[in-house]
Amino acid sequence: MTLDGGSTSIETLVRYGAKFNPLIVLGQWWRLITPMFLHIGVVHLIMNSVILYYLGAQLEAVFGHWRYFVLYFFGGIAGNAASFAFSESVSAGASTALFGLFGSTLVLAKLYRGNPAIQIMSRNFSLLILLNLLFGLFSTQVDLAGHMGGLAGGYLLSYVLTTPVVRFKLTQRRAVFGLLYIGLLIVLIVIGVGNYIWW
Repeated sequence: MTLDGGSTSIETLVRYGAKFNPLIVLGQWWRLITPMFLHIGVVHLIMNSVILYYLGAQLEAVFGHWRYFVLYFFGGIAGNAASFAFSESVSAGASTALFGLFGSTLVLAKLYRGNPAIQIMSRNFSLLILLNLLFGLFSTQVDLAGHMGGLAGGYLLSYVLTTPVVRFKLTQRRAVFGLLYIGLLIVLIVIGVGNYIWW
């Protein structure tokens, strides 16, 4: 992207798959996925990569490989769907998926109340969540809707996926939270489409 017009160019971002609402409404639904793998400038890429490296290593150890992948991937989709519903801006970046991971730390604190290491991790990332959301309130360059959607998606998905240690204790709750996640996606997509269509 840097060599093909620059990764900070709106035209380049849209061409490579950034979230662009008018094209999503026209049927390019894959734009709810591809923004997770694009970044606006090198600094944006480095910052998200550092967070992903440190947070991801901890969460992958707890959830396991495939659960961690599903959490990251579908948390990011929820974030992009929220951005589609509530933000007109062209957006890209792994932040929606990262906030999905942040949301999972809140759930882990409930599932592992007797584990000091997880409790400390959850508190540390809770502070980071709060700081990021506060920063987003005062910055026009931050996709706050995408961050909030990712956070909600990751929170719900963490109950669906749980972890190998506790999954058998939460069978009914997993189904409920799975339906809540699907319902959240449907509502966000309907809102996003409704912004362009007069019912």
